[in-house]
Amino acid sequence: MPDSRNDNSPARFIVGIDLGTTNSAVAYLDSAAGPSQWFVRDFPIVQVVAPDVVEARSTLPSFFYDGAGATLAPGAFRLPWQTADSETVVGFAAREQGADAPGRVVASAKSWLSHGGVDRTTDILPWQALPEITRRSPVSITAAYLTHLRAAWNHSQPQHPLEQQEIILGVPASFDEVARELTVRAASLAGLSRAVLLEEPQAAFYAWINAHVGHWSDVVAAGQKILVCDIGGGTSDFTLIDVRPADAGRVLFHRVAVGDHLLVGGDNLDLALARYIENRLSAATPLQPRQWAGLVRTCRQVKETLLSADAPDALTVNISSGGARLIAASTQIKLGRDEVLALLVDGFLPRVKLDDHPQALRSGFQEFGLPYAPDPAITRYLAAFLDAHGEDGKPARPDIVLFNGGLFESPALRNRLLAVMHDWFDAAAPGGWNPLLLHNERLDLAVARGAAYYGMVRRGGGVRISGGSAQSFYVGVETDSQRSTAVALMPAGIEEGHGIDLAEQQFELLIRQPVEFPFYASSTRTSDRAGELVPIDERLTPLPPIRTVLQSGRATRSDAVRVMLHARRTEVGTLELWCSEVEGTRRWKLQFDVRAMYQSSSAMRAGEFLASDVGAALSDESVVDACVSLIRRAFAPKPDQNNHPDGLMKRLESTIDAPRAEWPISL
Repeated sequence: MPDSRNDNSPARFIVGIDLGTTNSAVAYLDSAAGPSQWFVRDFPIVQVVAPDVVEARSTLPSFFYDGAGATLAPGAFRLPWQTADSETVVGFAAREQGADAPGRVVASAKSWLSHGGVDRTTDILPWQALPEITRRSPVSITAAYLTHLRAAWNHSQPQHPLEQQEIILGVPASFDEVARELTVRAASLAGLSRAVLLEEPQAAFYAWINAHVGHWSDVVAAGQKILVCDIGGGTSDFTLIDVRPADAGRVLFHRVAVGDHLLVGGDNLDLALARYIENRLSAATPLQPRQWAGLVRTCRQVKETLLSADAPDALTVNISSGGARLIAASTQIKLGRDEVLALLVDGFLPRVKLDDHPQALRSGFQEFGLPYAPDPAITRYLAAFLDAHGEDGKPARPDIVLFNGGLFESPALRNRLLAVMHDWFDAAAPGGWNPLLLHNERLDLAVARGAAYYGMVRRGGGVRISGGSAQSFYVGVETDSQRSTAVALMPAGIEEGHGIDLAEQQFELLIRQPVEFPFYASSTRTSDRAGELVPIDERLTPLPPIRTVLQSGRATRSDAVRVMLHARRTEVGTLELWCSEVEGTRRWKLQFDVRAMYQSSSAMRAGEFLASDVGAALSDESVVDACVSLIRRAFAPKPDQNNHPDGLMKRLESTIDAPRAEWPISL
C-alpha cells in the first residue's frame, strides 16, 4: 500500500532530477537501507521512442511534440500507465517526430523559462506553431516533463509515489529569481510540491564527491580554488568554490561566485554549423522550416561525430529537399573535420587574452526569438568571470577544474578551453599552471546523481557546499542625488531559511492603489551590506519589478502607510519578499510581475498605472492568518458553538472587513 507517513517524517527515497535544456535525467537513493548503505542509482525513464514503441532510456530528451491533426495510428503515443490515447508526447519520440514537423515541437523550454523578454506564463510555444497546434507556456511545458517523470516513477514504484518522496531539482546557478520561482511553480503543477532547488554546478561537484567517497579528501587541500565549467545544450554556467580549512585537518567547501546567465551552449554550435551548411548550399535561398529543422538535427550528430576522440577526417551530410514525395530528393555536402573544428572550436572557444571582454554586438546565431548571448565566444565570458571574482586586482586562478555538461563530451572542446586557460596562467605560475582535473563518469547524469547525493547531505550525511545566495538583491529608491540609486536589500551569502529585515530603510506607500518596487540583482557586487545605498549601473541586472495593490479592509480610499521591507531565502531555494507596517501589525507578501520585463513602464511613471495591470492584489497577511485560524477551528473534530461551520462565511467577511464578492482573487 502507498506510503502512509505524515508530512514531517522523512521520505524513503531521495530523488535528484536534472531538467536539462536538451536531456533530463533522474537518480535516487533508498534511505531504507541506512546511511552506511546509501548508494545513488540511476532511474531508467520509460518513454515512447517511436510510434507504438516504448522503452526505458537513461535520459528523457527535453522535447514536447503535439500530434494534433497528424496522420498517426490511434495509440501511437500511449504509455504503459495510460488508459486513453494521447496526441502529445515528450522525450525521444517527441525529438524524432519534431525533426520532420518543426511547427509541432517545443525544444529548449528551459531557455524560454529564463527569457525575461516574454511572459513565461503565457502560451507562446511552439514559437512557430502550426495553426492546429495548441500553444503552451514555458512553465506548462516544463511541468509536462516533470509530469512524465512522475508518472514513470509511480509506474515503477507504485508503493512509493514520487510526490511523497524528497525531491531535489537542479537549476542553473545563474537562473534569476523569477526563473527559480517559475521552476517551483512548474513542479507544483506536476504535483511535486516538495521539490527543493539546487544549483547545477554544485550538483556536478556533489556527484564527483559521491563517486570518490573515501578518498576525495586525498586530492583537495585547504586554500585551493575549484572552477566548475558547466556548459550544456542551452547555457554556460561558471561557479567558483573555495576549499577552506576545518577542524582536525578536514576541509569545507564554500561556493563564492557564480557567473551571469548566458544562453550559449551546444545548441548554438548546432545552429552555427547549420547556418554554415545553408550558406554553402545557396546564400540567396534559405532553407524551408522543415528542411532547416532536419538540418539542425543532422548538425547535432555531425558535431558529436567530428568533435569526438576518434573522429573521421570527413563526413558526408545529406540535406533533404523538403518535398512531399515518398522518395524525396536530397543534396550531399562533404564536411572536413578541420573545417568544422575551425568553425566551432575557434568560433566558440577562441584563444583570447584574460583581459578581453565579451563583445556587445548581438551574435548571428539567433533562433526562434531566444536571447542568445551577444558574443558567441565562451572563453571571453569565462575570462570576464575570473577577472570579476579575483582578489588584490588579480583574476581568480583555479587550482582544480571540473567540466560538466554535454559540450565537454568532446575532447577537442575540453582541450581547447584548458589550452586557453594555460595561456592565461602559465606565465604567472612557477613551473606553469597545472590544475587538477576532476572527472564525472557520465556528464549527462552527473547533475541528477549529485542532486540525489545533496538530499543525503540535507539529512546530515555527506559533505555540504556552503555559500547561500549567489547574488545580492536591491530595490530602487528615490534620493536627493541626481543619479539613480538602489538600496541593498539582501547581500549575497544568505543561507536557506535565513533572511534580512531592512529596518533602517522605510518607504511610504499607498494601499488600495497600485504600487511598484524596481528590483535588481548582482552576481559581482557581493560585499554590499544590507541597507547600503549604491548607484544603479551595469553591475546591477534589472529583475521584473514588484507591482501590486496592497489591500486592507473595506475602505475604498487610498491611505498612506509607512512600511519596511523583508527578504528571506526559503528552504526551497527561492526568494521571499514582504513589507510590513512600521506602526502597526499589517504585512503583505510581495511577488514579481513576470510580465513587466516586456511591457513598457512609462504609464507607471506617468501615474497611469492601473489596477488591471497587476497580476493580483495582495491582502494583509495578518488577515490571511486570522482567516486560516477561523477555518481550522470551524473544521476541527469537535468545533464549539462559536466556531460552527454554518457561520464561517460571516466570520470571514467580518475579519476581512469586506463582503465575499469584494475579496481579491489571491485571497
